[in-house]
Amino acid sequence: MTVEFRALRRTYGATTALDGLDLTVAQGELIALLGPSGCGKTTALRCVAGFETPDSGAVLIDGKDVTRVPANRRDAGMVFQSYSLFPNLNARDNVAFGLRVRRRPTAERHARAAELLALVGLPDHGDRFPHQLSGGQQQRVALARALALQPRVLLLDEPLSALDAKVRVTLREEIRRLQLELGITTVFVTHDQEEALSVADRVAVLRAGRLEQVGAPAEIYDRPATPFVAEFVGTMNHVPGRVTGDRVEVFGRSLPVDGTAPGELVDVLIRPEAVLVTPAEDGGALILASSFRGSTARLRVQLADQSEVLADVPGHDAVRLAPGLRVEVGVVERPVLVTARTSGDQEPAVA
Repeated sequence: MTVEFRALRRTYGATTALDGLDLTVAQGELIALLGPSGCGKTTALRCVAGFETPDSGAVLIDGKDVTRVPANRRDAGMVFQSYSLFPNLNARDNVAFGLRVRRRPTAERHARAAELLALVGLPDHGDRFPHQLSGGQQQRVALARALALQPRVLLLDEPLSALDAKVRVTLREEIRRLQLELGITTVFVTHDQEEALSVADRVAVLRAGRLEQVGAPAEIYDRPATPFVAEFVGTMNHVPGRVTGDRVEVFGRSLPVDGTAPGELVDVLIRPEAVLVTPAEDGGALILASSFRGSTARLRVQLADQSEVLADVPGHDAVRLAPGLRVEVGVVERPVLVTARTSGDQEPAVA
């Protein structure tokens, strides 16, 4: 089962939610639609579900144009951010609701509901009502309900955003396990970059209704195609640099430019984990602050020109690299993305 967005366009008055979206989700793939609020990701999902009709373009499921096919005939299951469980039905009956609408025998409904509640880790919760379940448990029931009719496409609309951090991590891993086990084609909408990178086969980054980049999580993170993707997916330092040919000098080191340079003086985009910090009594940089994060520590470092950069170092180095320490700053040898200078005529950074 494949899902295709073909030149999808959707407007609401003067607001353009989707502006010619082209994207194909392969059979059995989990693709995450990632972007800020208002970028069109939920509208795209609702167009697949049949809850929205695009102004132009088409939605294809398994090669068939379903753009104007009613939602109940699209063979897609949807899980909402707000759970949307029926408060007057217990977990078993919530899961079996779609089967009841289709007039399946009671025994079949109960057997299917029990099977799915076990699949999502709630085998003993069938008699409980939504108010007797935690947020994570309610979302598991909602997921089981979406799977009850054995849909060929699973649509997830920010299903974890209402949960606390620990439950969110657990449930996203559970969703990924189930998706792989069932081999179901899945579109997962989120604004959480960590969530998208951790569960998806590919990530599609949207901005203002347009696709900025689509690729494997590692590609999106390590080789962002545009400054927007670089800034949205992870943290970036903007460091002044000077371009010579196809390389840029920054922190006294010459690095290959990933793409084309807009001029000689540029801003170099560098991830915190690519910044190297070395203790040096006569170093030109100073550690201002350190934030311990367990396996890593994030340092805020002031350079000789009074500008600042963030550096991620191993957590066990947090004591050695304490605030007030003089250091030298370098950078890992890897291709870097550069953008037009936004910081005046400042010279390339030195440590």
